[in-house]
Parts: sequence; structure tokens; C-alpha cells
Amino acid sequence: MRNYLTLFKKTDWLLLLAVVILICFGLVAIYSLTMNQDNPDFTNFNKQTIFAGVGLFCLLIFTILDYRFFRSYSFPLYIIGGLLLFLVLIFGATIKGSTAWFEFFGQTFQPVELAKITLILFLSKYFSTHYTEMYRFKNIIISSLIALPYIILTMLQPDFGSAIILVIIWLGLLLLNKTKRSHILIILSIFLIASVIIWFFVFQDYQKDRILTFFNPSRDPLGAGYNPTQSIIAVGSGQIFGRGLGLGPQSQLNFLPVAEKDFIFAVIAEELGFIGAVMLLSFLFLLFYRLLKGLRTSNNNFALFLICGVIISIFAQVFINISGNIGLLPITGVPLPFLSYGGSSLITTIIMIGMVMSVIVRQKT
Repeated sequence: MRNYLTLFKKTDWLLLLAVVILICFGLVAIYSLTMNQDNPDFTNFNKQTIFAGVGLFCLLIFTILDYRFFRSYSFPLYIIGGLLLFLVLIFGATIKGSTAWFEFFGQTFQPVELAKITLILFLSKYFSTHYTEMYRFKNIIISSLIALPYIILTMLQPDFGSAIILVIIWLGLLLLNKTKRSHILIILSIFLIASVIIWFFVFQDYQKDRILTFFNPSRDPLGAGYNPTQSIIAVGSGQIFGRGLGLGPQSQLNFLPVAEKDFIFAVIAEELGFIGAVMLLSFLFLLFYRLLKGLRTSNNNFALFLICGVIISIFAQVFINISGNIGLLPITGVPLPFLSYGGSSLITTIIMIGMVMSVIVRQKT
């Protein structure tokens, strides 16, 4: 009991508060999407509430677990994550053209969300072990070979949005090491060549249209340009104080497809306005501020890389999702952490916070 009491005292309550409030933002937005319908169906809201409860319970468990346990078992966990990404291509359910979900008793699970955690853990162990040797290009190649199977398997689903997140996790953690500038230039050259190959030999026509329409929205306003255009209209129509919960015409009249997932920020901006959007961004800022402050308590490289990996993963998803909603980036299907509907994303993101909390409560300032 004394140990548990010590963990309780060292818990970062501001970080936990930011997580809970962000979850509440998402629940309110999901609830508002059906509250004014003739026959309201609150199934998504009820499911998301259960997912949130499960996630917060997992946060408690992972806070109690010593984070060094994950360092010891990072390789087996990495193998499990890769195996799930492989098996989903064979046994997974195909939804909207992507074979990215396992389906159990009417519920779905997206293994790439778990893969983000296992990749962060294994890369954190590798980089913390070889931190002083990362000036050698050989070690950079080895680290890329750790991430590459995950990236390829995710692209085969195809889920390019999640594949981009995996690339950013690897690249972000790599740049924290003592990497030579010449090696960085080589990596950027490889990315450029790979982008050309992917454009001509991997991307489907609809994916190319989505990117081309991003640069020229008038190119296909009723096709590839329809969703981002409607999202921008929704964000702008909220003005200062918003249309009110359940009163946003873009979200309520289904101009925004899968509004509870890809366009949840547009729903919040439309219904709560500029004030609501600023409040949301403020709590996201608080979240990242507390995560960055947690870095100051890290007294070993594995803990440092683990926290940085979580920050990179969550920040990349926030930036890509919100930028897509306001027209700064193409729509990629990347969820908005803590807010977008979906159990896989919500629970695994909360688990990441639990791992960071495990570091915080066990380190000395």
C-alpha cells in the first residue's frame, strides 16, 4: 500500500486532467452528431464511452507496471505487433477498400494502432543501447530495418496515413541521436526516390487525385475535393461562438462523411466555434507541455526515447488530422487522438500515456 500511495502522490494530475478533458471533447462531439435526429442512435457514443472507460483502466494498469518491463520484452512485443499486421492481411475485414481490421463478434480491432506502441518500444530500446554508435550509417540502416516491415505491411492494407505515422516515429527518434548531417541528406534522398516510386507504381488513381486536388481544389470539387471543401466550410461557419451543439448544418446534414472519425475537429469548430477550437487546442498544448516536462524526470535513455516516441506519435497525428480539416494537408484518414471515434485508437493512445506516467512516477527530478 505504501508503494501504491507513493505512485499516487507522484502522478502527473495535470497530464491526466488534459487526457480526460480531451476525451470529453470527443464524447460531446460524437453525442451532438445524433442528438437532433428524428430517431437518434447513440450507439457510437455509448461504445466510445465504454472504450474510454477501458482505456482509463488500462492507463491505471500501465502506470502501476514498471516501464522497464517493456524494455525487457520489447522484442517479443515487436514480433507480436508485426505478426498481427501480417495476419490482418489474410484474415482481416475489408472496410472501405482497406484490409486493416480484425472483426470479433461485431467489434473491430485495428492492429496498426498497437503496432505504433510496439515500434516505439523496440526502437527506444535499440536507440538507447546504441546511442553512442548512431554516427555509423550501419546502425541507421539497422534501425530502418526495424521499422520497414511495419511500414510495408501497413501500406499493403493499404493504410498510407498510418504508414506515414510509423515513418515519422522512426525518423523522429532517429534525429534525437548523434546522426551525421551527411547521413541525414542520404536519408532525405532515399525518401525522395521512394516517393517517386510510390507515386508511379504504388498509389491508386483515387489517391493521386486526392493529392492533386489538394493543390488545386477546383480540379474536382464534387469528387476528391468534396470532403476537404466541406470540412473547411464547417470550420469557417462556426465563426466565434459556434452554431451550438447538434445545430451545425455541415455535420448534421451529412455533408461531412464519417464526421465522428476523420472530421471530428471540423464538427467541434462548427458547433463550438473559434472559442471551442481554441479551448481544444489549449488542452492539447497542456498535454504536450506535461509530456515534455516528463522528459526532465528521465534519468536513462530508454525512458527518454519512450516519452519522445509517444510525443512524436501523438503530435504527428494531431498535426496531420487538424491540418487536413482546415485544408493545410490532404485528408489521410489519420484519427485525432483522444477525440476521433474508434476503440483501437483511443485505447492504445491512452495506454501510451500510461507508459509515460509509469516513467514519471518512478523517476527522480
